[in-house]
Amino acid sequence: MDINQLTAISPIDGRYWRQVSSLSPYFSEQGLIRYRVLVEVEYFIALCELPLPQLQDFPKEKYADLRKLYENFGEEDALQIKEIEKTTNHDVKALEYFIKSRFDALQVANFTEFIHFGLTSQDINNTAVPLSLKAGMNTEIIPVLHRLQTKLQELSHQWEAIPMLAHTHGQPASPTRLGKEIMVFCERLQQQVHSLEQVPFAGKFGGATGNFNAHSVAYPQIDWIGFADTFVNEILGLKRYRYTTQIEHYDQLAALCDNLKRINTILIDLDRDIWQYISMGYFKQSIKKGEIGSSAMPHKVNPIDFENSEGNLGIANALLEHLSAKLPISRLQRDLTDSTVLRNIGVPLAHSLIAYQSLLKGLDKIEINIKAIHEDLEDNWAVVAEGIQTILRREGYPKPYEALKELTRTNEKISFSAITAFINSLSVSDAVKEELRLITPFNYTGI
Repeated sequence: MDINQLTAISPIDGRYWRQVSSLSPYFSEQGLIRYRVLVEVEYFIALCELPLPQLQDFPKEKYADLRKLYENFGEEDALQIKEIEKTTNHDVKALEYFIKSRFDALQVANFTEFIHFGLTSQDINNTAVPLSLKAGMNTEIIPVLHRLQTKLQELSHQWEAIPMLAHTHGQPASPTRLGKEIMVFCERLQQQVHSLEQVPFAGKFGGATGNFNAHSVAYPQIDWIGFADTFVNEILGLKRYRYTTQIEHYDQLAALCDNLKRINTILIDLDRDIWQYISMGYFKQSIKKGEIGSSAMPHKVNPIDFENSEGNLGIANALLEHLSAKLPISRLQRDLTDSTVLRNIGVPLAHSLIAYQSLLKGLDKIEINIKAIHEDLEDNWAVVAEGIQTILRREGYPKPYEALKELTRTNEKISFSAITAFINSLSVSDAVKEELRLITPFNYTGI
């Protein structure tokens, strides 16, 4: 059976493929292989530039041809490597043999033994994966987060003057402004995205157990630490940590996962709040002609975009939690548990991307229902009690909190007329009474 959108087990490769296909160049098997080729080619060129004595005569005009191996890397190349892997039973060794065959075609076969010279597989994997992750994050994930920030800022400014009843513990509370409540999420998201952008993409490069054993025994006169620092930090654009085992310790990758998880948790909070506002009637949802809200109830327009977003963010966070908890742990100088886990790095990113897109789609569809918001404010005059008792405290009125408590904690709905009658009964000056009468659920929204 061929794998397609109907036969794929994962909804990422099935139902949601169109939404996440842009991640394929970074996190698919072909994408991983391409970044491995990039590292192998650039490492060989860096050895030529040292130069190693045996590479002094390598024709530099061939550099461009070598770089085409990853610049023009396609499915046919990936399939050739996978075919070689059937014999080697080792993915990085298959890659090495593939590149060696290309050296033959470029008529530089006498230099092939310096491909993968002195390296272990993790020198390739622990640079290829962060390279692909860096590219995928900067190209696909972070720009969508910036779009979310922009959208929330637009809504916050659009609704900044709209008074709204707040709810604490699910109960009516001191009024707020809708724009301010959206700005809460703007600020939280802005801080965490900024933090995310500061996390370095780290790589490991140091031979079989991180000590350049093979390099230093073959060429003891070369500063291999300096070479690796330059190669990883400057040529590849990653951050190299000097003291490692056979693998990168993944602490920065864990930090990235944790940071993404915080961002996703903030957006789950937003999804649930918007869902609740829709349920309360504060928001309506615009629909396209022909769309179905419910298969059984024709009148319904379900908040599916926010529900889809919440669900995918939950899956993403579960995987991000496992990645951040597992990857920094490896027995002694290395075990293989990181390998299979690391291959899934694109999965939580894909679920996150689906969620971000659904949230954006939902935010584009919501329309404010001023009538419902105003009716809720008009129906809850008791919420101005806080403001009234605070002014009475200022005036030295005896036990103002208790007086308002007695007024508002009845089984009867507190109305405008009840508040007015209470104010008129107070033993305070007419000026203070007029000040109190000016407080309404519509203007008692703070600063």
